[in-house]
Amino acid sequence: MRVYCNPVNVPYAYQFKKDPRDRYKMTVNREAADPSMVMFQGKYYLFASMTGSVWVSEDMAHWDSYPLPENMPIYDYAPDVRAIGEYLYFTASSRDVKCSFYRTKDPIHGPYEEIPGYMDYWDPNLFQDDDGRLYFYWGCANATPIWGIELDPATMEPMGQKKDLIFGDPYHIGYERFGEDHCEEPKSQAEIDALFQEFLDQCGEDADKIPEANKAMIRATYAGMPYIEGAWMTKHAGKYYLQYACPGAEFNVYADGVYVADAPLGPFHLAENNPFSYKPGGFLPGAGHGSTMQDRRGQWWHTATMRISKNHVFERRVGIWPAGFDDVGNLYCNQRYGDWPYIIEDIEKDPWADPRWYLLSYRAKVTSSGCEKGHEAALVVDENVQTWWKAKELDVEPWLCLDLETCDHVHVVQINFADDMENRIDCPGSLVAGPDMERYIDCNIHPTRWLLEGSADGRDWTVLADKRQAQTDLPHDYVVFEDGIDLRFIKLTIIDVPYHVLPSVSGIRVFGNGDGKRPEMARVQVEQTDARDMVVSAVSDESVCGYNILWGHAPGKLYHSCMVMGACQAYKVGALVEGQSYYVRVDAFNKNGITHGKEICLPMV
Repeated sequence: MRVYCNPVNVPYAYQFKKDPRDRYKMTVNREAADPSMVMFQGKYYLFASMTGSVWVSEDMAHWDSYPLPENMPIYDYAPDVRAIGEYLYFTASSRDVKCSFYRTKDPIHGPYEEIPGYMDYWDPNLFQDDDGRLYFYWGCANATPIWGIELDPATMEPMGQKKDLIFGDPYHIGYERFGEDHCEEPKSQAEIDALFQEFLDQCGEDADKIPEANKAMIRATYAGMPYIEGAWMTKHAGKYYLQYACPGAEFNVYADGVYVADAPLGPFHLAENNPFSYKPGGFLPGAGHGSTMQDRRGQWWHTATMRISKNHVFERRVGIWPAGFDDVGNLYCNQRYGDWPYIIEDIEKDPWADPRWYLLSYRAKVTSSGCEKGHEAALVVDENVQTWWKAKELDVEPWLCLDLETCDHVHVVQINFADDMENRIDCPGSLVAGPDMERYIDCNIHPTRWLLEGSADGRDWTVLADKRQAQTDLPHDYVVFEDGIDLRFIKLTIIDVPYHVLPSVSGIRVFGNGDGKRPEMARVQVEQTDARDMVVSAVSDESVCGYNILWGHAPGKLYHSCMVMGACQAYKVGALVEGQSYYVRVDAFNKNGITHGKEICLPMV
């Protein structure tokens, strides 16, 4: 059985950053984002920003990390990779510097041959068509589009002029709006003009020195225009699917949309199913700036960026979800339970199958050896990656213990460590001047060590996993029990964490099967309040843990989802597209299963 649980379980590298957006204050956090995943020579390779490594898998469930050679631009963002012929091609982003391509026949050991670049760009994507012609897409701003151009396959030199392909339009496309849950509305022209004039007045004589491109981005920021970025091209059944990310990586609604065309450089039109990758709820939200690929068995997958953004705005992780194309060519991605365990054999049979195992730990009773103020033990079961328990000062062997209250059949325990670096850590290396800030990527492994025990009665304990001598650093590690084990109590004892700081845990998440009843079917009220928004309320019985709001543009094609934990009262979904009809269903779930709701057709607004 091949099982995985998002975020991808790898040693996310620590970043020591001096960011001008934070007054050059030194911050420390892990980061990985903008993933490019491809199949090459029978294996799966995943490259992500700021990791200094390539992740490799044989089965899409277990990933190993290997350092990249010294000549690779690991301090450049948004690495793009494509398998072309016998080579894997790589490039990454930098501003005002011509970006090189690299190619290799061995992504783990190298060497990577450099092909000198001809352009500077941000968020690149390389695509080879069936006829051998090569195309290139890039762009990452709120005032400029996604561009495309053809390249000479022999030299990688641009051919012809770049074309404008995708612009932002938050006035009509709800999911492109800024803010948590798309709370920020784009401003009127008069408001933009007034704010921009106020900015110029504050600049005084220096206003004339501001480049026009910077002025355009400032106006776009005042307007509430989204960042249109992270291009990725997929061809399917003769159609060209140009994917893009929006509105911003720091929001729970970071998403991937898609435009479709009959030719690689367009013209493109917005696809019916949008955003095709969207995960605003659950333990770890966000599903933007990624890539789409087909595995050796023909199953499609989409990988994208997940959001934490507590220690730094770019504190991020990587997720992978089943994807595909429906009978009329709609690109979709199933993220209904997108940070619960996936069984790959089930996905291969039906990418829309409900999970076998359910969340057992939500709001469980938790005790601990102690905690720092504001970081209580209950925060490890609130299904929120942005909150965490923190061990008490001088606690030499901190522990947490969950009481599930009933003896449940446990199949997976996922342990999520948080980074709380209040007691300052000295940077272990020299800062490097990157394209956006000074930083140092610590590629060393700092072991994370712990002991996991379980009990059915609180008296007799069984060791579930012993990593007290581990040499790995896996901040989102998990343990799988294929046959299941009956447990009521689960205890985590922490031995060591990176840099020997006070341990912090954002989630001990337990999945399996309870022996009670599923919740009642939810009683639902849905109102589409305008062309881009709907408000959903749902009520089930007292056993319910949460709700999954599903919606789509056609009956039976409810490809979008948002998980709401606890009560669902007047929850605003702001991801609709003007001019589309919508169908909605709300499913209720608890530790015993999922109860599907009835599909509702919304009147056109």
